[in-house]
Amino acid sequence: MDYLMQLAADPTVWVALATLIAMEVVLGIDNLIFISIITNKLPENQRDRARRIGIALALVLRLGLLGTVAWIVQLTEPVIEVFGQGLSWKDMILIAGGLFLLWKATKEIRHTVDPEPDGDMFEGKQGNAVEMTFASAIVQILLLDLVFSVDSIITAVGMTPHVPIMVIAVIVAVTVMLLAANPLARFINDNPTVVMLALGFLMMIGMMLIAEGFGAHVPKGYLYAAMAFSSLIEGLNMLARRAKRKKEQGAS
Repeated sequence: MDYLMQLAADPTVWVALATLIAMEVVLGIDNLIFISIITNKLPENQRDRARRIGIALALVLRLGLLGTVAWIVQLTEPVIEVFGQGLSWKDMILIAGGLFLLWKATKEIRHTVDPEPDGDMFEGKQGNAVEMTFASAIVQILLLDLVFSVDSIITAVGMTPHVPIMVIAVIVAVTVMLLAANPLARFINDNPTVVMLALGFLMMIGMMLIAEGFGAHVPKGYLYAAMAFSSLIEGLNMLARRAKRKKEQGAS
């Protein structure tokens, strides 16, 4: 208790907490975009439940990893060498997660452009939007929850040595994910062009994860600035389409 009181009385701890919460929320939004896209492929009566389970898994994984912070830190030590590049467990997790994101985003883009059934290892026999099973959606969400959770905890460890601060930041970020899950999923589902934009974001994130896994640090500020600019342009396009529809309805 004395330790917690000392933390609460330290202004630098509050600054670290605010900064860490902001970082965790940003990482959580990436995670949430993926959850929204996957759950929107389920039958409507299963979507809310799948989102809640996916976000609950994200919280459990993050808090579980926080309990093994010392082990997480060791994940950054190289364990193998590939083409002269030392790779740690963290690097391999990021590369695998990036490849999975690229594969999944590319596949979803192809289905959006040419929605012909072709079957899929994670989906039902028809391979279309409704044939994805609840279990396969949870498996995919769990895989990406793991990748984002490792990235989240390593980010937290790099910003503060205080585990209570990390726990508070993670809980706040996951709470934001929970509150934003349904509105974001509905917005993505109701706006097909936003789905394509979100899939493009996932491809960018996948490439960033792979690059970081191979030791090429990509400042996240550049990535999020590009995403923000793209979102602004898409928002303007949506306003333009809405104004055009109103004009056409008024003319008729």
